Amino acid sequence: MVELKFADGGIEMAVNVGVGVIIVNADGQILMGKRCGSHAPYWSIPGGHVEAGESFEQAAIREVAEECALQIATPHFVGVTNNLQTWRDEGVHTVSIIMQVAAPSVGEAQRCEPHKCEGWQWCDPRQLPQPCFEACRQGVALWLTRQHYQATHG
Repeated sequence: MVELKFADGGIEMAVNVGVGVIIVNADGQILMGKRCGSHAPYWSIPGGHVEAGESFEQAAIREVAEECALQIATPHFVGVTNNLQTWRDEGVHTVSIIMQVAAPSVGEAQRCEPHKCEGWQWCDPRQLPQPCFEACRQGVALWLTRQHYQATHG
């Protein structure tokens, strides 16, 4: 979470920008990881924070390579989620850009960050493993319904 401190003593909380990547295999399944550490026990698609100066596509490609060692093609925009669950639960407000790409024809997902992820699994997008990270659930729902945004209320 980013805090901006002002000379008058006030503090403003910044909104983080993240990216989530729906990787789809030939059977229509999506790649999901079971998180550990600070995000345990939630399941989620690969993703993370967008770094300064990075496009959403660059962030998606980098995050997938860092998290599961897959070299993906340029992903396509799906939609945007406003992650109010993390705001309520942790005081961290993140807006996530959801991207989608076909699974690469070579290579298997690797557990590159064992302190963050217990492992990767191909899952039916209509029956996501539980508990599922809210931004992931919203992003997959957008992809399945071909919407770009669905209003949520805090």
